[in-house]
Amino acid sequence: MDRDEELLRGRVYGQEHDDPRPGPRPGRVYAELIGGPLDGLLLDVTGRTAAERVSGVALETELGRHGTTGRSFYDPRPGDPARLDWAGDGP
Repeated sequence: MDRDEELLRGRVYGQEHDDPRPGPRPGRVYAELIGGPLDGLLLDVTGRTAAERVSGVALETELGRHGTTGRSFYDPRPGDPARLDWAGDGP
């Protein structure tokens, strides 16, 4: 695991790397992002309905194939709603 990967692990998507509390917070529900450029990050899914959780997400990221204008797509893992698997990158 390289240094960039280590910095991402256990961090919540959308929180800055220099946030004094970059990890999960009590009372929140998270899903782990598996694979792709956001591998190891946690996505806060607190308050999402069951329908929203099965539809997947498109997350903005500069780390994917499309640079600063890109998104990474993650789909729920069948049978394991606490994990979202990388499905690819797009503009």
